[in-house]
Amino acid sequence: MRGLKVEDTLIADGHRLYYNFIKPHESLDGKTPSEEAGIIIEGNNKWLTIMKKSIKHYKIKKVI
Repeated sequence: MRGLKVEDTLIADGHRLYYNFIKPHESLDGKTPSEEAGIIIEGNNKWLTIMKKSIKHYKIKKVI
């Protein structure tokens, strides 16, 4: 993250998603911060699940 000069980028958003929803943390006994907070991402491919939910939410929001 040292080389990241601008915080408002898609790279920063992707890293935040990875850190909070996909990456297991040793200090949380192998859970992600989202799992510790009670937010469970199901499926073998968490990236794919997050993207599908995001697209579904975007379509619903766009209709409203």
